[in-house]
Amino acid sequence: MAEKLNALALGYASAIISAAGMLLLGIFGNIGVYTDTAEMMQKWHMFFSLSIGGIIAGMIEAAVIGFISLYALVWLYNKFV
Repeated sequence: MAEKLNALALGYASAIISAAGMLLLGIFGNIGVYTDTAEMMQKWHMFFSLSIGGIIAGMIEAAVIGFISLYALVWLYNKFV
């Protein structure tokens, strides 16, 4: 029998990784590296911008989306196991 996954732990891990990725993108976007990617993120995310407040808001947005997405995926996986 397959082992069930811990949905909450994977949701938290996804939130942390998503927020860290958005932080790095904001930092690199401000120093002139990955400017095209930062510009795309500004179009795709409602709250992300290259200001300090925009980076923090983007990190929160990415964390929430990452948590909900992976939590729901693992929850669904556990229902079928």
